[in-house]
Amino acid sequence: MGKNILVIGANGQIGTELVMALRDIHGAEQVIASDINNATEAIRDSGPFEIVNVLDPANLRQVFEKYQPDQVYLLAAILSAVGEQKPKLAWDLNMNGLISVLDLAVEFKTSKVFWPSSIAVFGPHSPQQNTPQYCVMDPNTVYGFSKLAGERWCEYYHAKHGLDVRSIRYPGLISWKAAPGGGTTDYAVHIFHEALKHKTYTSFLSAQTALPMMYMDDAIRATLSLMDAPAENITIRSSYNLGGISFTPEQLAAEIKKHIPEFTINYSDNDPRQAIADSWPKSIDDSYAQKDWNWQLEYNLEKMVDAMLNNLAVLK
Repeated sequence: MGKNILVIGANGQIGTELVMALRDIHGAEQVIASDINNATEAIRDSGPFEIVNVLDPANLRQVFEKYQPDQVYLLAAILSAVGEQKPKLAWDLNMNGLISVLDLAVEFKTSKVFWPSSIAVFGPHSPQQNTPQYCVMDPNTVYGFSKLAGERWCEYYHAKHGLDVRSIRYPGLISWKAAPGGGTTDYAVHIFHEALKHKTYTSFLSAQTALPMMYMDDAIRATLSLMDAPAENITIRSSYNLGGISFTPEQLAAEIKKHIPEFTINYSDNDPRQAIADSWPKSIDDSYAQKDWNWQLEYNLEKMVDAMLNNLAVLK
């Protein structure tokens, strides 16, 4: 019998693509997708699916008992912008959901757990250029400090229980396959849809707001590379910096204009997401990921824009 892999939060921006990648590698029946909402058609039709609420301990335990997962990917979370609207729920889901899964992973002797962190763990006093792995971290969003606390729990469970927990601090993620989930970097997905549909876009971030971003293919590849690396190579049990590509709305718009010359961009004032973006790094140093598990970025800005527009044009 093969070893089961459980993905919690499978309907999200990362989950929809990660589930399919894992099923391609390990076989559809070995990868159990789960989410609090019903599955997308692609996930439902390609392998097993369970309704799972990470805040329902009995429900969570039942799924662990049924599948005895060898690996767990916990992707269920409330992201930055939505978290500011629902702070207590964001803390509850992001924190207690993680602790429940870590406890069950120890009890059921799960061999590996993946949990995503974020560049949101950094704050106004973190170095903003080439932000290092270790530095001042003073996040001022619920999402940010729930992720920072989560990193500490992951490291703690590794130290106290020997649990093989692995994590990445994702930058903003850009995908054509799934809708964004309420994050501060969502403009970099919306802009492509609006460019193709209306030839214009109003950005909620200012023209010069640089943020680290990553095309989803790179993010999935990084996740799988980290999980495949030998345990002795993993020197960081909190979460690895992952850099991606840094650009501003203005730079992204200029690249899109090379494909759609009539495209125009405008900028709105006083969006609450601007303050969040201003507290985050502008670029990330991911040298530990390069050294420990041979991480290399594939998609630069030009290649990413080309891929997004070509794939979305086919969809439309």
